Amino acid sequence: MLTALVSMWLGGSLMAAAQPAAAEEPLQAVATIGMIGQVADQLGGECVDVTTLMGPGVDPHLYRASARDVTTFQKGDVILYAGYSLEGQLGDVLKHLSATRPTVAVSEDGIEKERLIHVDGGTYSIDPHLWMDVGLWSQTVPVIASTLSEARPDCADGIANNADVYLEQMTALDEWIRGSIATIPESQRILVTAHDAFNYYGRAYGIEVAGIQGVSTETETGVADIRAMTDVVVERGVPAIFIESTINPRTVQAVIDAAERRGQAVSIGGQLYSDAMGEDGTVDGTYLGMLYSNTRHIVEALDGELLPLPEVLNDWVVRWQIDG
Repeated sequence: MLTALVSMWLGGSLMAAAQPAAAEEPLQAVATIGMIGQVADQLGGECVDVTTLMGPGVDPHLYRASARDVTTFQKGDVILYAGYSLEGQLGDVLKHLSATRPTVAVSEDGIEKERLIHVDGGTYSIDPHLWMDVGLWSQTVPVIASTLSEARPDCADGIANNADVYLEQMTALDEWIRGSIATIPESQRILVTAHDAFNYYGRAYGIEVAGIQGVSTETETGVADIRAMTDVVVERGVPAIFIESTINPRTVQAVIDAAERRGQAVSIGGQLYSDAMGEDGTVDGTYLGMLYSNTRHIVEALDGELLPLPEVLNDWVVRWQIDG
Protein backbone atom coordinates (compact mmCIF):
# COMPACT_ATOMS: atom_id res chain seq x y z
CA MET A 1 0.00 0.00 0.00
CA LEU A 2 2.66 2.50 1.02
CA THR A 3 4.88 1.65 -1.95
CA ALA A 4 1.91 2.15 -4.26
CA LEU A 5 1.29 5.60 -2.75
CA VAL A 6 4.92 6.53 -3.30
CA SER A 7 4.74 5.34 -6.90
CA MET A 8 1.66 7.51 -7.51
CA TRP A 9 3.42 10.48 -5.96
CA LEU A 10 6.52 10.02 -8.10
CA GLY A 11 4.30 9.82 -11.16
CA GLY A 12 2.81 13.18 -10.31
CA SER A 13 -0.60 11.97 -9.12
CA LEU A 14 -0.15 13.35 -5.62
CA MET A 15 2.30 16.25 -5.81
CA ALA A 16 5.37 17.30 -7.71
CA ALA A 17 8.72 16.43 -6.20
CA ALA A 18 9.97 18.87 -3.62
CA GLN A 19 11.90 21.76 -5.08
CA PRO A 20 15.43 22.55 -3.87
CA ALA A 21 15.47 24.81 -0.85
CA ALA A 22 15.99 28.49 -1.52
CA ALA A 23 19.39 29.76 -0.45
CA GLU A 24 17.97 31.71 2.48
CA GLU A 25 15.87 28.83 3.74
CA PRO A 26 17.13 25.87 5.76
CA LEU A 27 17.60 22.64 3.88
CA GLN A 28 14.97 20.09 4.85
CA ALA A 29 16.65 16.80 5.79
CA VAL A 30 14.73 13.68 6.79
CA ALA A 31 16.54 11.00 8.81
CA THR A 32 15.04 7.62 9.60
CA ILE A 33 16.62 7.20 13.06
CA GLY A 34 17.79 9.61 15.72
CA MET A 35 21.43 8.56 15.56
CA ILE A 36 21.55 9.79 11.96
CA GLY A 37 19.37 12.82 12.57
CA GLN A 38 21.65 13.92 15.41
CA VAL A 39 24.75 13.89 13.19
CA ALA A 40 22.92 15.82 10.47
CA ASP A 41 21.71 18.38 13.01
CA GLN A 42 25.19 18.89 14.48
CA LEU A 43 26.75 19.33 11.05
CA GLY A 44 24.04 21.41 9.43
CA GLY A 45 23.54 23.99 12.16
CA GLU A 46 21.19 26.79 11.10
CA CYS A 47 21.48 25.73 7.46
CA VAL A 48 19.55 22.50 7.98
CA ASP A 49 16.24 21.53 9.58
CA VAL A 50 16.24 17.84 10.46
CA THR A 51 13.12 15.72 10.85
CA THR A 52 13.59 12.26 12.38
CA LEU A 53 11.06 9.63 11.40
CA MET A 54 11.54 7.22 14.31
CA GLY A 55 11.71 9.00 17.63
CA PRO A 56 12.45 7.96 21.23
CA GLY A 57 11.23 4.48 22.16
CA VAL A 58 10.62 3.41 18.56
CA ASP A 59 12.09 0.06 17.55
CA PRO A 60 13.24 0.26 13.90
CA HIS A 61 13.20 -3.54 13.63
CA LEU A 62 9.42 -3.49 14.16
CA TYR A 63 8.65 -0.19 12.45
CA ARG A 64 5.72 -0.24 10.06
CA ALA A 65 5.67 2.58 7.55
CA SER A 66 2.49 4.58 7.05
CA ALA A 67 1.05 6.88 4.41
CA ARG A 68 1.97 9.78 6.71
CA ASP A 69 5.61 8.90 6.17
CA VAL A 70 5.19 9.68 2.48
CA THR A 71 4.22 13.23 3.42
CA THR A 72 7.26 13.50 5.69
CA PHE A 73 9.59 12.25 2.96
CA GLN A 74 7.88 14.49 0.43
CA LYS A 75 8.95 17.57 2.38
CA GLY A 76 12.57 16.49 2.48
CA ASP A 77 15.24 17.87 0.18
CA VAL A 78 17.59 15.07 1.25
CA ILE A 79 16.88 11.74 2.94
CA LEU A 80 19.36 9.94 5.19
CA TYR A 81 18.92 6.36 6.32
CA ALA A 82 21.09 3.62 7.79
CA GLY A 83 20.74 0.74 5.36
CA TYR A 84 21.75 -2.89 5.90
CA SER A 85 18.01 -3.64 6.22
CA LEU A 86 17.63 -1.76 9.52
CA GLU A 87 14.61 0.12 8.19
CA GLY A 88 12.85 -3.06 7.06
CA GLN A 89 9.95 -2.47 4.69
CA LEU A 90 10.93 1.18 4.31
CA GLY A 91 13.71 -0.05 2.01
CA ASP A 92 11.35 -0.25 -0.96
CA VAL A 93 10.05 3.25 -0.29
CA LEU A 94 13.57 4.64 -0.04
CA LYS A 95 14.49 3.11 -3.40
CA HIS A 96 11.57 4.91 -5.00
CA LEU A 97 12.51 8.19 -3.34
CA SER A 98 16.06 8.04 -4.69
CA ALA A 99 14.66 8.85 -8.13
CA THR A 100 13.71 12.37 -7.06
CA ARG A 101 16.16 13.53 -4.39
CA PRO A 102 19.44 12.59 -2.69
CA THR A 103 18.63 9.45 -0.67
CA VAL A 104 21.72 8.16 1.11
CA ALA A 105 22.36 4.98 3.12
CA VAL A 106 24.94 6.46 5.45
CA SER A 107 26.09 3.17 7.00
CA GLU A 108 26.49 1.44 3.66
CA ASP A 109 28.20 4.40 1.98
CA GLY A 110 30.39 5.55 4.86
CA ILE A 111 31.57 2.66 7.00
CA GLU A 112 34.46 0.39 6.08
CA LYS A 113 33.13 -2.96 4.91
CA GLU A 114 35.89 -4.93 6.63
CA ARG A 115 34.72 -3.61 10.01
CA LEU A 116 31.16 -4.89 9.66
CA ILE A 117 29.93 -7.71 11.88
CA HIS A 118 28.30 -10.50 9.89
CA VAL A 119 25.49 -12.56 11.40
CA ASP A 120 24.12 -15.92 10.33
CA GLY A 121 20.49 -16.41 9.48
CA GLY A 122 17.46 -14.36 10.49
CA THR A 123 16.52 -10.98 9.08
CA TYR A 124 20.02 -9.60 8.72
CA SER A 125 23.29 -10.69 7.18
CA ILE A 126 25.01 -7.59 8.63
CA ASP A 127 24.52 -6.43 12.21
CA PRO A 128 23.11 -2.91 11.62
CA HIS A 129 23.80 -1.45 15.10
CA LEU A 130 26.95 0.35 13.95
CA TRP A 131 26.32 3.47 16.04
CA MET A 132 27.28 1.52 19.16
CA ASP A 133 30.96 1.99 18.24
CA VAL A 134 31.53 5.75 18.31
CA GLY A 135 34.72 5.49 16.29
CA LEU A 136 32.94 3.46 13.63
CA TRP A 137 29.89 5.73 13.54
CA SER A 138 32.16 8.73 13.04
CA GLN A 139 32.78 7.37 9.53
CA THR A 140 29.25 8.47 8.63
CA VAL A 141 30.15 12.11 9.30
CA PRO A 142 31.95 12.75 5.96
CA VAL A 143 29.08 11.13 4.03
CA ILE A 144 26.44 13.22 5.76
CA ALA A 145 28.57 16.38 5.49
CA SER A 146 29.06 15.81 1.75
CA THR A 147 25.34 15.20 1.18
CA LEU A 148 24.33 18.36 3.02
CA SER A 149 27.05 20.47 1.39
CA GLU A 150 26.14 19.37 -2.12
CA ALA A 151 22.53 20.37 -1.46
CA ARG A 152 23.53 23.68 0.16
CA PRO A 153 26.92 24.71 -1.26
CA ASP A 154 26.61 28.15 0.32
CA CYS A 155 26.81 26.40 3.72
CA ALA A 156 29.65 24.04 2.83
CA ASP A 157 32.32 25.86 4.85
CA GLY A 158 30.20 25.95 7.97
CA ILE A 159 29.26 22.29 7.60
CA ALA A 160 32.94 21.36 7.23
CA ASN A 161 33.84 23.30 10.38
CA ASN A 162 31.00 21.70 12.32
CA ALA A 163 32.13 18.27 11.12
CA ASP A 164 35.66 18.88 12.40
CA VAL A 165 34.35 19.88 15.84
CA TYR A 166 31.94 16.97 16.05
CA LEU A 167 34.56 14.44 14.97
CA GLU A 168 36.87 15.72 17.69
CA GLN A 169 34.12 15.25 20.27
CA MET A 170 33.34 11.76 18.99
CA THR A 171 37.00 10.76 19.19
CA ALA A 172 37.22 12.02 22.77
CA LEU A 173 34.07 10.15 23.83
CA ASP A 174 35.30 6.99 22.10
CA GLU A 175 38.52 7.06 24.14
CA TRP A 176 36.63 7.85 27.36
CA ILE A 177 34.31 4.87 26.91
CA ARG A 178 37.22 2.52 26.25
CA GLY A 179 39.09 3.71 29.34
CA SER A 180 36.03 3.59 31.61
CA ILE A 181 35.03 0.07 30.53
CA ALA A 182 38.60 -1.09 31.22
CA THR A 183 38.12 -0.25 34.92
CA ILE A 184 35.45 -2.97 35.31
CA PRO A 185 36.94 -6.05 37.02
CA GLU A 186 37.76 -8.54 34.26
CA SER A 187 35.61 -11.30 35.78
CA GLN A 188 32.57 -8.99 35.62
CA ARG A 189 33.23 -7.54 32.18
CA ILE A 190 30.14 -9.07 30.57
CA LEU A 191 27.17 -7.06 29.31
CA VAL A 192 23.84 -8.93 29.34
CA THR A 193 21.01 -7.11 27.57
CA ALA A 194 17.54 -7.71 26.18
CA HIS A 195 18.69 -8.18 22.59
CA ASP A 196 21.92 -8.49 20.64
CA ALA A 197 22.43 -4.80 19.82
CA PHE A 198 25.78 -4.28 21.53
CA ASN A 199 28.21 -6.39 19.49
CA TYR A 200 29.96 -3.33 18.02
CA TYR A 201 30.13 -1.76 21.49
CA GLY A 202 31.62 -4.92 22.95
CA ARG A 203 34.21 -5.31 20.22
CA ALA A 204 35.27 -1.66 20.35
CA TYR A 205 35.45 -1.27 24.11
CA GLY A 206 36.56 -4.68 25.34
CA ILE A 207 33.49 -6.11 27.02
CA GLU A 208 31.84 -9.44 26.32
CA VAL A 209 28.18 -9.08 25.30
CA ALA A 210 25.24 -11.47 25.48
CA GLY A 211 21.70 -10.73 24.31
CA ILE A 212 18.65 -12.71 25.39
CA GLN A 213 17.15 -12.08 21.96
CA GLY A 214 18.99 -12.05 18.64
CA VAL A 215 20.10 -9.08 16.51
CA SER A 216 16.50 -8.46 15.43
CA THR A 217 13.55 -8.07 17.79
CA GLU A 218 11.13 -9.46 15.23
CA THR A 219 11.40 -13.02 16.55
CA GLU A 220 9.85 -14.06 19.86
CA THR A 221 12.05 -14.96 22.80
CA GLY A 222 11.44 -18.55 23.85
CA VAL A 223 11.85 -20.55 27.04
CA ALA A 224 15.11 -21.98 25.69
CA ASP A 225 16.50 -18.45 25.27
CA ILE A 226 15.63 -17.59 28.87
CA ARG A 227 17.16 -20.82 30.14
CA ALA A 228 20.36 -20.38 28.14
CA MET A 229 20.88 -16.82 29.37
CA THR A 230 20.14 -17.84 32.95
CA ASP A 231 22.90 -20.45 32.67
CA VAL A 232 25.33 -17.73 31.57
CA VAL A 233 24.31 -15.37 34.38
CA VAL A 234 24.62 -18.04 37.07
CA GLU A 235 27.84 -19.60 35.80
CA ARG A 236 29.55 -16.21 35.39
CA GLY A 237 28.15 -14.68 38.56
CA VAL A 238 26.78 -11.70 36.61
CA PRO A 239 25.71 -9.04 39.17
CA ALA A 240 23.52 -6.92 36.88
CA ILE A 241 21.74 -7.12 33.54
CA PHE A 242 20.19 -4.32 31.54
CA ILE A 243 16.85 -3.41 30.04
CA GLU A 244 16.52 -1.40 26.82
CA SER A 245 14.38 1.64 26.05
CA THR A 246 12.70 0.09 23.00
CA ILE A 247 12.06 -3.44 24.33
CA ASN A 248 9.58 -4.82 26.86
CA PRO A 249 11.60 -5.69 30.01
CA ARG A 250 9.72 -8.94 30.65
CA THR A 251 12.48 -11.17 29.21
CA VAL A 252 15.11 -9.51 31.38
CA GLN A 253 12.89 -9.94 34.43
CA ALA A 254 12.37 -13.61 33.51
CA VAL A 255 16.14 -14.18 33.54
CA ILE A 256 16.50 -12.36 36.86
CA ASP A 257 13.75 -14.45 38.42
CA ALA A 258 15.20 -17.69 37.08
CA ALA A 259 18.71 -16.81 38.28
CA GLU A 260 17.45 -15.94 41.75
CA ARG A 261 15.71 -19.32 41.99
CA ARG A 262 19.16 -20.81 41.42
CA GLY A 263 20.75 -18.70 44.13
CA GLN A 264 22.26 -15.90 41.99
CA ALA A 265 21.17 -12.39 43.01
CA VAL A 266 20.92 -10.14 39.96
CA SER A 267 19.87 -6.50 39.74
CA ILE A 268 18.72 -4.38 36.82
CA GLY A 269 21.76 -2.26 36.01
CA GLY A 270 19.73 0.44 34.32
CA GLN A 271 18.04 1.24 31.04
CA LEU A 272 20.27 1.30 27.97
CA TYR A 273 19.58 2.95 24.64
CA SER A 274 20.06 0.55 21.77
CA ASP A 275 17.83 1.23 18.74
CA ALA A 276 16.69 4.73 19.68
CA MET A 277 18.00 7.69 21.67
CA GLY A 278 16.33 9.28 24.68
CA GLU A 279 13.76 12.06 24.84
CA ASP A 280 14.29 15.24 22.85
CA GLY A 281 15.68 18.07 24.93
CA THR A 282 17.64 15.77 27.25
CA VAL A 283 21.28 14.71 27.13
CA ASP A 284 20.11 11.14 26.43
CA GLY A 285 18.35 12.51 23.37
CA THR A 286 21.74 13.30 21.79
CA TYR A 287 24.03 10.77 20.17
CA LEU A 288 26.96 11.54 22.47
CA GLY A 289 24.61 11.50 25.44
CA MET A 290 23.15 8.15 24.45
CA LEU A 291 26.57 6.49 24.51
CA TYR A 292 27.62 8.41 27.63
CA SER A 293 24.49 7.30 29.49
CA ASN A 294 24.88 3.68 28.40
CA THR A 295 28.50 3.60 29.52
CA ARG A 296 27.75 5.24 32.83
CA HIS A 297 25.09 2.63 33.65
CA ILE A 298 27.30 -0.26 32.55
CA VAL A 299 30.41 0.85 34.44
CA GLU A 300 28.61 1.72 37.66
CA ALA A 301 26.51 -1.47 37.70
CA LEU A 302 29.50 -3.73 37.02
CA ASP A 303 31.73 -2.16 39.70
CA GLY A 304 33.95 -0.08 37.46
CA GLU A 305 34.97 3.56 37.81
CA LEU A 306 34.07 6.33 35.39
CA LEU A 307 37.05 8.34 34.18
CA PRO A 308 36.88 12.15 34.06
CA LEU A 309 35.39 13.35 30.79
CA PRO A 310 37.96 14.85 28.36
CA GLU A 311 38.37 18.62 28.14
CA VAL A 312 37.31 18.49 24.49
CA LEU A 313 33.80 17.73 25.75
CA ASN A 314 33.69 20.67 28.21
CA ASP A 315 31.21 22.72 26.16
CA TRP A 316 28.97 19.68 25.82
CA VAL A 317 29.27 18.94 29.56
CA VAL A 318 28.35 22.53 30.49
CA ARG A 319 25.43 22.64 28.06
CA TRP A 320 23.86 19.50 29.50
CA GLN A 321 24.99 20.10 33.10
CA ILE A 322 26.69 16.72 33.33
CA ASP A 323 28.38 15.82 36.59
CA GLY A 324 31.48 14.03 35.34
